[in-house]
Amino acid sequence: MSEATAPATPRGARLSRSARRAQLLVAARDVFAAQGYHAAAMDAIAEKAGVSKPVLYQHFPGKLELYRALLTTYADELVDRVQKAIVATANNEERVHAAVSAYFDFVAGEGHAYRLVFESDLRGEPEAAAVVDGALTRCIDTVASAVTTDAGMDAARARLLAVGLVGLSQVAAQYWLDSDQDVPRDEAVALMSSLAWRGLAGFPLVHD
Repeated sequence: MSEATAPATPRGARLSRSARRAQLLVAARDVFAAQGYHAAAMDAIAEKAGVSKPVLYQHFPGKLELYRALLTTYADELVDRVQKAIVATANNEERVHAAVSAYFDFVAGEGHAYRLVFESDLRGEPEAAAVVDGALTRCIDTVASAVTTDAGMDAARARLLAVGLVGLSQVAAQYWLDSDQDVPRDEAVALMSSLAWRGLAGFPLVHD
């Protein structure tokens, strides 16, 4: 369970600092997802969390710091999903399927976390943009490393393929969610991973 998926806690309950922080991030996620960064107010977040504003400010000195913490939590979650997908198997076809699936799982997660990462109205803020760009870079690095090792490619070509797979996965997963999921999730993942694999399969393992 990540910081931003902690269960709700009754008002007035005594929590450890880490548990309280997780509770505040859940409340912030819900308010930011519903209202956007600029319209959201710290008052509304404190009320959603069932705490006073001074308690909220004990953990986060301002709205921007709270948003960055939430954004970092979800960005790290996405990277973790992709990294686990790549290292879970040595079979490249299964890796492609798992990587695509990781993006679909992320966009379909609770609280519309992906909107906070990819569709935020704060993307123009340099530090927020750096968090998102850093997460995408780490995802690309993970895929590129596997392609370099298994296909014997040089770094530049492996990275270009990795950008393609990450971009395909992200855009397709967002489109799938926004199109009311007309195609069942498992079928959508199979379609997109098949599209990606039929291209990547043209680059054989170096020991084949």
